[in-house]
Amino acid sequence: MPTRKLLTVSRNTAADLYLGRDNLIRLGEALLEPVILSSTIWGLSICYEGEIAHHYFILSVLVFALLFPGKARMKDDFWRSCTDILLSCVAIMALILLLGYATRSLDRFPPEAIVAWLWLGPSAMLLGNLVFRWLLPVLLRLQGGPRRAIIVGLNEQGAALSQRIAQSPYDNIELLGFFDDRVEERTAAPQTRIEGRLVDVAAYVKREHIQLIYICLPMASQPRILHVLDELRDTTASIYFVPDLFVTDIIQGRMAHVSNMPVVSVCETPFTGINGLVKRCSDIAISLGILTLISPLLLAIAAAVKLTSPGPAIFKQRRYGLDGEDILVYKFRSMTVCEDGNVVKQAQKNDSRLTPIGGFLRKTSLDELPQFINVLQGRMSIVGPRPHAIAHNEMYRKLIKGYMVRHKAKPGITGWAQVNGLRGETETVDKMAARIDYDLDYLRNWSLGLDLKIILMTVGVVFRDQYAY
Repeated sequence: MPTRKLLTVSRNTAADLYLGRDNLIRLGEALLEPVILSSTIWGLSICYEGEIAHHYFILSVLVFALLFPGKARMKDDFWRSCTDILLSCVAIMALILLLGYATRSLDRFPPEAIVAWLWLGPSAMLLGNLVFRWLLPVLLRLQGGPRRAIIVGLNEQGAALSQRIAQSPYDNIELLGFFDDRVEERTAAPQTRIEGRLVDVAAYVKREHIQLIYICLPMASQPRILHVLDELRDTTASIYFVPDLFVTDIIQGRMAHVSNMPVVSVCETPFTGINGLVKRCSDIAISLGILTLISPLLLAIAAAVKLTSPGPAIFKQRRYGLDGEDILVYKFRSMTVCEDGNVVKQAQKNDSRLTPIGGFLRKTSLDELPQFINVLQGRMSIVGPRPHAIAHNEMYRKLIKGYMVRHKAKPGITGWAQVNGLRGETETVDKMAARIDYDLDYLRNWSLGLDLKIILMTVGVVFRDQYAY
C-alpha cells in the first residue's frame, strides 16, 4: 500500500511539472470544451432569437465557468474520452436544467431550443475532441522540437517520472537519461539509461543543450542537492525539484504563503477560497431543488414509518463532521432501535432490528433523504465521505492509518466510495480501509465535475446495489 501511494503521488507531481502554461496542447484542452458548449448556446440564440440575447449570454457564461478549465483528455484512449465527455455533458446539462426549473427561468427559452441544445452540445464536444486530436501534430510542431530533459536521482519517484514521460508523447519531452552517484545500488530500474554521476550533470547539460532538469533526490540529500544547484547556475536549463514528501500521503499538496514565507501544504482541504464558495453554492442549489421535488415523498415516508413501527419518524445520530466536530445527522428511522452510544452495531443482511419497511428504505437509500436538510444547514454536503457513527470512528481511527483525514471535508449524502461498490456493511477492516482510500482519492481530485459525476452514478447504484441492508 505505501509503495502504491508513493508512485501515485510521484506521477501526479511529474504531470504538474511538465504541463506548464506555455504548453499549447494543455491550453487548447483547457479551452476546448468550455468554448464549444458555450458557443452552441450562442448559436441557438442567433437561430431562435436573431441575436445573442442576454439570457442566453448569461447561460453561456455559467456553462463556461462550470467547465473551465477543460479536462486533459489527449492522453486518454479516444473512446474513453468520448465516454467521459458524454458523462460531463449529462452532468452539466442536468445541473443547468435543475437550476432553471428551480428558478423558473426555463420558461425564457423555447422548448425546441432546449431540446436542440441537449443533442447539439454533446455532438459538438465529441466532434471538437476528434478535430483537436487530428490537429495535435500541428500543435506539437508549433511548440517546436521536443524539449531535452534529464532526471537527477534514480529512485522510485525518478523512475515513476520517467515512466510517465514515456507514456505521454504529447508533452513533447525527450528524456535522455539519469544521473546518480549510487548507480550500482539502483537495480530497481535496470532498463534505465545512466549518463553519469552528479559531478557530471553541469557539463552534460551544457554539452547536450538540456532544457529541463528534474531533481528527484531525497530531502536527506540536501548537501548534494545544493551542490548540483550551484553547479547549474551557469546553465539556462529550467530546473524542477520533485520533493521527497512521500513519508505521508499528500492531500491537496500545493505551494502557499504564510506571512510572505513560502510553505508547502501536505494535508489540506480542497474547499478553500473560491472552491469552498462553489461547493457551498452548488449544495444549496441542488438540495433546494431536490427538497422541492421530493417534499410529498418525504411526508409519505414519514407517515409510513410512524404507522408501521413505534418510535419517531426521524432518527438523529451524532456523527463527525468537518474537522471532526460533532454534528447531528437526520435519517428516516429504519430500525426498531435508535443506537447512538459508545457501541453501535452496523446493519447486516436479514437484520432482525429492521422495521417492516426499514429494509426497503435502506436498500433504496430513501432513509437518507432527510439529510438534504442537513445540507441546507451547512452540516453536510451533497457529495463527500459518508459519515460514520462516532463509535465506528473511534474504533477505525485506531486501526486505519489516515482515517481521520476524510474529515477534511463535510460528510456527504453520497460519495466516491459508495458509487464504486463500497456501500453498506463494512464487516472487515480491509473493506473499511478500501472505503477510506476512495474518500482520500476524492479529496485529492475534487472538482465540481467529479461531484456531478458521482451524483449521476449514485442513481444507478441505488437501483442495482446488493450491499445496502
